[in-house]
Amino acid sequence: MLQTAASLDLSTRLLIVDDDPGIRELTAGFLSAHGYVVDTAADAAEMRAQMARQAYALIVLDVMMPGEDGLSVLRTLDRATAPPVIILSVIGEEVDRIIGLEMGADDYIAKPANPRELLARIRSVLRRNATASARAEAPIPAARPMQRFAGWRLDPIGRQLLDPDEVVINLSDGEFRMLMTFVDHPRRVLSRDFLLDHARGPTAEHFDRAIDVQVSRLRRKLSRGDGRGGDDLIRTVRNEGYMFVADVETR
Repeated sequence: MLQTAASLDLSTRLLIVDDDPGIRELTAGFLSAHGYVVDTAADAAEMRAQMARQAYALIVLDVMMPGEDGLSVLRTLDRATAPPVIILSVIGEEVDRIIGLEMGADDYIAKPANPRELLARIRSVLRRNATASARAEAPIPAARPMQRFAGWRLDPIGRQLLDPDEVVINLSDGEFRMLMTFVDHPRRVLSRDFLLDHARGPTAEHFDRAIDVQVSRLRRKLSRGDGRGGDDLIRTVRNEGYMFVADVETR
């Protein structure tokens, strides 16, 4: 069933390279009917001329062409900038498929190719290419700044806690995540369920006692020699949970 005009992707341009004019036109017609803008080339020289004029999302490249064959053409492409390539060949041997893929082809189909299989392979390669491009272009998350509270410093990148005397306090992974949860939500009552999900993960065993024990350990780590300690920073709110009462400064 053909797509309606409203659903056609008329911005995706493909190049079909094949020395057989019948195959070129049949393939181009089928892909055009399924929403692609399609150009054709009869040989390597015409392919390069087309690529100099247009940008293509994908190339379907025949291997067995007179003069320069498809594998030789593939070898000359800059894989960092060239569009993805699907190779078509009457040679269906496994070794030829492997050679083509090792030389940079994104997929390999033996001729005669079923047009619907070719369409499915094109869509699959375009999806993979779009996903890879999106990952490559994704912005690098900004480094989290230092968190400061009551003279203490918490380094989210180095995963270190420094007391007011600049002494590093060793925290377990669970204690670090628990403290990060508190400093990210200061002066708010956090239920035990909230702390379990954020500090221990949604798959953690949901036992209130597990959170109470971890809070107790964290309070001991936050204790100081002047009599002030973790109890002053992490307050128990009866029947509700815990509250981190210090002001948190981020910089």
